[in-house]
Amino acid sequence: MNKFLAFFALTFLLCAAHNPLKPITIVFYGDSITAGYGLERDLAFPAYVESGLREQGYEVNVINAGLSGETSAGGSSRISWVLRQPVDIFVLELGANDGLRGLPIEQTKNNLQQIIDQVKEKYPKTKIVLAGMQVPPNLGEGYTNAFKKIYPELATKNQALLIPFILEGIAGDEKLNQADGIHPNVEGHKKVAQNVIKALTKIL
Repeated sequence: MNKFLAFFALTFLLCAAHNPLKPITIVFYGDSITAGYGLERDLAFPAYVESGLREQGYEVNVINAGLSGETSAGGSSRISWVLRQPVDIFVLELGANDGLRGLPIEQTKNNLQQIIDQVKEKYPKTKIVLAGMQVPPNLGEGYTNAFKKIYPELATKNQALLIPFILEGIAGDEKLNQADGIHPNVEGHKKVAQNVIKALTKIL
């Protein structure tokens, strides 16, 4: 019996040595903010999130699935392609381009819900993170306020982690944005990464 137990223990240790813990896969699914418009891909905030989390001891694999100019409808149509591989944490950062175009609030909300539904259907255990966005007031106070409510309402409905405004502390700061005043520069993306890391550590 002792020999059997010794053999079993040795076999277990050998198997464990060849099967390290699988890294946590985090997919960032968004528009130009996620994609790092105007910058090299490795200078966009998802790359800084990955390095920052690893520095804190988390074993993560970050995938940047951002696409500049993407709308919620576009995101809904291409999500199946992104879900070809398992996802542990899904960070959804879409909707800003809808708002800038003045698209109907319910349309944007429904598209984002469809994306969440597809993620949950394919990988039920995936944790959802909603990265909130805001739009300028040129379309009217009513539209601006209604748009802002999309994200907390979806977060509550889907029991998702909410980042109220992913560009908090970056939007409007000339030192942290490119010349267009909309897209973060390198330092801005580092700041965005700090906002995201602070949120993700709550569920990692």
